[in-house]
Amino acid sequence: MSTKKNAQTRLGFKAGEHIVYPSHGVGRITAIEEEVVAGFKLELFVISFEKDKMTLRVPVPKIASVGMRKLAEADTVEKALETLLGRARIKRTMWSRRAQEYEAKINSGDLVAISEVVRDLFRSDAQPEQSYSERQLYEAALDRMARELSAVQNITETEAVKLIEQNLLKGPRRGAAKVAEETDIDIEAEEAA
Repeated sequence: MSTKKNAQTRLGFKAGEHIVYPSHGVGRITAIEEEVVAGFKLELFVISFEKDKMTLRVPVPKIASVGMRKLAEADTVEKALETLLGRARIKRTMWSRRAQEYEAKINSGDLVAISEVVRDLFRSDAQPEQSYSERQLYEAALDRMARELSAVQNITETEAVKLIEQNLLKGPRRGAAKVAEETDIDIEAEEAA
């Protein structure tokens, strides 16, 4: 038994707006409902994640503890895109430990932390291939970042992915490494001739 509330705004969130739910990414609040559960009246945000074909019902008092937030502001998006331009920072720890840290950053819901994972796990065509688990984490981070960029900048997810990849290729020793590698091949071919 649920009834819709007339006032569709709670804790600064309102029905119809996009939000970021840390463990699932970008969703849309479709409604704010009241339900009676075990004799208690409970207010719930109904959040739809279209791409995942999933709907969550989150009690309003739990919003802060799960870390739900509004979409990133323009300056945060800019900082995340700038992070992609930096040098990959890969710790010299075991992969399982790094994988846990990457997973935690992805599920933190922090756009800049997610962009760090994208930057650190990105491989250009000139670099060695990734392992399956590296690729999975990279794609999860890329998807989360692209979804938020697409919602913030009102562009398609495909356009967001292109924007992210363009910034990644501008980073140190990524695009330049490929050009240098091709130049070395040309020099070797000339020396052999």
